[in-house]
Amino acid sequence: MSAGITVGIITVSDRAFAGEYEDHGGPALRGACLESGWQVHAEAIVPDEIEAIQRTIRAFSAQGCGLVLTTGGTGIAPRDVTPEAIRGILKVEIPGFGEAMRMRSLEITPNAILSRSLAAIVDRSLVIALPGKPSGAVECLGFVKGAISHSVKLAMGVPTSC
Repeated sequence: MSAGITVGIITVSDRAFAGEYEDHGGPALRGACLESGWQVHAEAIVPDEIEAIQRTIRAFSAQGCGLVLTTGGTGIAPRDVTPEAIRGILKVEIPGFGEAMRMRSLEITPNAILSRSLAAIVDRSLVIALPGKPSGAVECLGFVKGAISHSVKLAMGVPTSC
């Protein structure tokens, strides 16, 4: 059901981009994607800057990534701009993804209420903005995994039976 998905993974982090911090979120998501039988086609680390995030999402979509995952920048710190970047280029926002991720995450940590994780269609890709904490990113991906295959097909314009 979820096989055949081509994924791009974007770590949004000023410190990881500058080499001051080792990226753990991207590799954690890569492992989760491979476990799901998805092909990781592209990976990048970008700073917390709207234009860099948007440019990378669009580049990954143009390369054929039906699913683009971002990790980081979904909190409320001043440099957390991932939701704004995605909202600036989306065709359609899909509120249920963010709602489900927050609701399930609240069972794990009260700080989940601060998350601004979301999902949207950008160009021909499903884009999901996940938390920056590696365990949180993988958990949130798992919470919405059941809807990803169908959403990717719709984003790519593939006919579906329902």
